[in-house]
Amino acid sequence: MFKWDVSDFDACAVGVAKVEAELGPIDILVNNAGITRDGMFHRMTKDQWYAVINTNLNSLFNMTRPVWESMRNRKFGRVICISSINGQKGQMGQANYSAAKAGDIGFVKALAQEAAKLGITVNAITPGYIGTEMVRAIDPAIIEKAILPHIPVGRLGEPEEIARAVVFLAADDAGFITGSTLSANGGQYMA
Repeated sequence: MFKWDVSDFDACAVGVAKVEAELGPIDILVNNAGITRDGMFHRMTKDQWYAVINTNLNSLFNMTRPVWESMRNRKFGRVICISSINGQKGQMGQANYSAAKAGDIGFVKALAQEAAKLGITVNAITPGYIGTEMVRAIDPAIIEKAILPHIPVGRLGEPEEIARAVVFLAADDAGFITGSTLSANGGQYMA
């Protein structure tokens, strides 16, 4: 197993080099880092802001840049960034998280234009509330009373549902899809 801090550019470069040395060139990159440090903006600290921006947004550069030249040279690659519904609609108490996840979408749209003629696709998935460790840490009463009523399908999403969306975007059959944002939120927010 390979592990490193995606908020650290040098750690990413070293980590990617180790992966490539052991497994070969990276064809598919899924940028899936995400943390929260929630708080109302008037109380948000610099540390809360930078921790989220560095992990959730700067990691896209840190991880994509070390694989980019190889993808360009091979004229093939898939970059899939996991953003969030809150990057599309915003969320009170999450100015840092919403800003980072909105930045993910902008990154995808810009990079997709650069890469389209090179056989590289760049897409985003914007999950809603998915039954991950991060969401399951929310008080169950809050999930039941404040979150589920806003999800038309009436439940949290499953991690496997997001994984299937990733597999689709990584497949050859999705070669004509680039610069897109795939919303996977049970109908909670329709962009």
